[in-house]
Amino acid sequence: MLYDQFKAKAEAVSAEVYRFSDRNAALSWLVDFLKREGMGDTPETAALWASGPFLTGGERQQLTSGSGISFVVTQEMAAQARFGINLMAWALADTGTLADNSTDIDQRLVSSLPTIHIALVPTAGILPDMPSLFTRLHPRDCSYLAMITGPSRTADIERVLTIGVHGPERLVILCIDAFEGGK
Repeated sequence: MLYDQFKAKAEAVSAEVYRFSDRNAALSWLVDFLKREGMGDTPETAALWASGPFLTGGERQQLTSGSGISFVVTQEMAAQARFGINLMAWALADTGTLADNSTDIDQRLVSSLPTIHIALVPTAGILPDMPSLFTRLHPRDCSYLAMITGPSRTADIERVLTIGVHGPERLVILCIDAFEGGK
């Protein structure tokens, strides 16, 4: 129920939402997606993946060997990268918004600078609304709360809607039911 509401709200603001039964299915789809969308070894076609508990060490090593995926995130690399991938802990069903403790700068860089942001979300992290989110956070544990609703958009230039001016022009959300990551 919460997933369906989240998906409808997120897609209403131009996000792409997919659901997977487990992390292996999501990872397989993600690798195929990156290839289809033109991931490569040049900075403009690279994918940057912020650290998080999704991949095992072996999977990380396998993905970095000649694939165009890097787990080293810098501001310069993120500004040039085509894809930014990270884990978002929560999603809000009532608005289609992603939320995460993004105190780690790598999380902010990959979600705001590349052209395409790919967010991995545990389906169990879909909450009804913002008050539910705030019951799970404490200011001393979270100095930077990121909230993302759809791709970047603005209409401040002659009131014409423009996508991707101040951030990613595409937001791809992968909701994963059996979310068990490696460290």
